[in-house]
Amino acid sequence: MRIRTWIILFLILGGGAFAAASIRPVQQVSPTPSPIYTNNRDGVRQMQVQNLQQGFNIMRVDSISDNRNLTMRLNSDPTIKVINHNKQDKSHYYDHEVIVEFKKMPSDTALGYFRRDIDGIVKEKLDHTYIFKSKSQSPIEMVDYFKKQKNVSFVEPHFIYLKNDINDTYYFNYQWNLPAIGTEGGWKVTRGSKNVKIAVVDTGVDLTHPDLAHRLTKGYNAIENNSRADDDNGHGTHVAGIIASVTNNRKGVAGITWYNPIMPVKVLNSEGAGGSFDVAKGVRWAADHGADVINLSLGNYKNSAVMRDAINYAVKKDVVIICAAGNDNTNQPSYPAAYPGVVGVSAVDWNGKRAEFSNYGNYVDVAAPGVEIASTYFNGQYASLSGTSMAAPHVTALAGLIRSIDPNLKNNEVVNVITRTTQGAGQNGFDPYYGSGIINNAGALQYAYKRRYPLGKTSEWVQSFLRR
Repeated sequence: MRIRTWIILFLILGGGAFAAASIRPVQQVSPTPSPIYTNNRDGVRQMQVQNLQQGFNIMRVDSISDNRNLTMRLNSDPTIKVINHNKQDKSHYYDHEVIVEFKKMPSDTALGYFRRDIDGIVKEKLDHTYIFKSKSQSPIEMVDYFKKQKNVSFVEPHFIYLKNDINDTYYFNYQWNLPAIGTEGGWKVTRGSKNVKIAVVDTGVDLTHPDLAHRLTKGYNAIENNSRADDDNGHGTHVAGIIASVTNNRKGVAGITWYNPIMPVKVLNSEGAGGSFDVAKGVRWAADHGADVINLSLGNYKNSAVMRDAINYAVKKDVVIICAAGNDNTNQPSYPAAYPGVVGVSAVDWNGKRAEFSNYGNYVDVAAPGVEIASTYFNGQYASLSGTSMAAPHVTALAGLIRSIDPNLKNNEVVNVITRTTQGAGQNGFDPYYGSGIINNAGALQYAYKRRYPLGKTSEWVQSFLRR
């Protein structure tokens, strides 16, 4: 007992110098820290944006226009049907297809009757959920038919989701977005953990990109049902790069996390579109394979049962889910961002103002940079894109860092840390454009650290030693 007392006295008194040298002190933070946007980096930030707009070294990709062109093609495609929510906002679904979930697995005989009655086939299945495709019947006719079957939990059209749009070479000249959310201050608290996985459910990721390849873990291609989640569009690679481009490697761009693995999950095709069935399949796969955080930079304006169930499944598995709010400058609720239990993210520009394209409404929880964002792109390239798709991964990375500090935090507790430490924006309290405000990495991570180690790491170790 005497020896233990002397050891403790040494740690508290004589060992103070050692502790100070080994443990970086973290300042206390209030739930509403001072804004980061209003600082002396405004001139630098403007220069970085001008560099991106002039197209030096980094491609400038107009993902907003690309998405609108894709929507126009879908509107005129005879195999695609459209739901007009209002004059502007539309949802799309595949003609002659429905998704059916059964209460219990149907027998081969029952499936034979269904195929005969709808003049069709079973296109794909996942557990109790099936895609039925008819040669002659419309989705409305098939919905009416399956609603009459006693063993059916739900039936709905097959909806289409669309992408929402340090010494690293391009960091100081292009990446205005990272200082704007206090990324460097956050790095003083944590740079991440290899044990906290982040899933990017999107168009896949460039599996050989020099700034990402070593950050990737096992992935999944929900479209082809294999492990080859390579990106043939660029969107998913851009999202992944915001989160996890290798930082401080003297090339490319800097990611917000330094160590968290990226789990690539391909659910959207080369045009950046994918069915609700595949998106739901990808979410479930990520939740079943150890994802701690899931990023969904995609959306549709129609509430989907198969998608809602997948989100609920992941939330029950304690996954933090971050979703882009959409890019149509509308308050029409976008899904999955509007589902309970997920974080809906709007986009702001380099002045901290809502991006002109960003959706808004009571389903927006926080805001993050989403205009002229430099990141990785497919085929080993780098590009500048805009959209709430780019805003969401900033929040996803922050969630991964918070869980790196305290893996025991529940998903709703992680969300609480993010929303209570934001930079003020818009009106006081909740704002439909910004939610609770613009994310603040430094404030959120300091808050999470103080919550995990209220006495500091060394003092926590001493307390543990005394309790033995």
